[in-house]
Amino acid sequence: MSLRKTPLYAVTSAAVLSLALTACGGSNGSGASGGTWNKNATVNIGSLYEPQNLDNTAGGGQGVTEALNGNVYEGLFRLTDDGDVEKLLAQDYKVSDDGLTYTFTLRDGVKFHSGGELTSVDVKYSLEKVLADDSQSARKSNLEVVKEIATPDPRTVRVTLSQKSISFVYNLSYVWIIDSAAKDLKTGEDGTGPYTLDKWTRGSALSLKRFAGYWGDAAANQQVVFHYYKDATALNNALLTNAVDVVTSEQSPDALEQFKRNGDYTVNDGDSTTKLLLAFNDKAKPFTDVRVRQAVSAAIDDKKLLESVWGGYGKLIGSMVPPTDPWYEDLTDVNAHDVAKAKKLLAEAGYAKGFSFTLDTPNYDPHPTAATFIKSELAKVGITVEINTITPDEWYTKVYKNHDFTATLQEHVNDRDLVWYGNPDFYWGYDDKQVTEWVKQAEAASTTDEQTELLKKVNRKTAEDAASDWLYLYPQLVVAHKNLSGYPVNGLNSQFFAYDIKKKG
Repeated sequence: MSLRKTPLYAVTSAAVLSLALTACGGSNGSGASGGTWNKNATVNIGSLYEPQNLDNTAGGGQGVTEALNGNVYEGLFRLTDDGDVEKLLAQDYKVSDDGLTYTFTLRDGVKFHSGGELTSVDVKYSLEKVLADDSQSARKSNLEVVKEIATPDPRTVRVTLSQKSISFVYNLSYVWIIDSAAKDLKTGEDGTGPYTLDKWTRGSALSLKRFAGYWGDAAANQQVVFHYYKDATALNNALLTNAVDVVTSEQSPDALEQFKRNGDYTVNDGDSTTKLLLAFNDKAKPFTDVRVRQAVSAAIDDKKLLESVWGGYGKLIGSMVPPTDPWYEDLTDVNAHDVAKAKKLLAEAGYAKGFSFTLDTPNYDPHPTAATFIKSELAKVGITVEINTITPDEWYTKVYKNHDFTATLQEHVNDRDLVWYGNPDFYWGYDDKQVTEWVKQAEAASTTDEQTELLKKVNRKTAEDAASDWLYLYPQLVVAHKNLSGYPVNGLNSQFFAYDIKKKG
């Protein structure tokens, strides 16, 4: 699971593997035709998501993924902007007949930014770093199936699993391969990507420059600079005044018309995987009662909330599964807005006069707005909501780590993260033995079709149980100057590949 402005957590999935072997590609933003692309250009990128640090195993947050994933660091495999998995630092791999042993052959001639050559020892080190006790990596729990890592020679890595994992290669696409000799990774880096870290000025900007020793196709630009802003208004002003060339994720739909009317800009409405959740603590009363969760879900007008926050953008979503996931089904009719039904369910659960609860709310948009809306909606069925506004760090400790909450708001960024409802120890505490078994069977499946059918069952069961209330699916709005091309347009897990971006002038 990945959370906006909070540490990155895990997601699991299988994906159809692409056999592409090239290093760069997959970005598809459009720009104006004609003119000459400047190979020595500096591309200025506007973002609201500054890293907390530069180590993705130490709670770097969404910003570190956006800036460094694929740009500075690479994995054995890469998840493209279209959601395919491609071989990257792995030149090839084989899987044993029992599905428990993976043998990877590393690409030859790959160098780290510090000059050392990539070897199997570095891969082993990187995997073990993710699995370390103090790791906050998005992959940690998924990779706990790793039983043993062997390095028979510098270009061969043999990984033995404790049980079958159809998602293993997909999960490896999130593991950054780091030089085993690297030291300070919270403020520095030593990856193999097309850019090296130039400078990070906290609270302002992070710049990357083209790596001359890159093993693949050179980046299409000389330098990229991620500029960080505190709010959407400042970000839009930066784009209008040419301080930045592209905005990675537009957060102010009211401002879009000024860009749509202006021929100097392109507005891209891509595919998002970010869900806004009202997450119940299913182990805390009154949300231990499925009828209460169903009632709260039915009492909230998700369509009205989406319209108030995003205008005509975004989608309603009746479960944790977005339309881009293989096991998607439209379940928006399950626990749909129905005030009369909500009151009836509350009465059946023994709360005819309602109840009170505290909603822990992150302090950045759109959470405060959504919390106020939810408070108003639930008051109509007799439920009193006390809003407790907290910082991302407080949320991580209080909610995610200590499970000290009754209900909370949070954005979940990753695709294919339905499987977390199969983990009773996850922060929202949903515990259904059948769902846990289906998730386990899906991960051990021999085919993607078998996996898909099992996860469709999980999707429907969690929706019917109102395990959470999935308020809406974010739009993915990337706004750029017309003199730019090659930027990613989909909001897949927060990554923003910069190496294909071309700029004129």
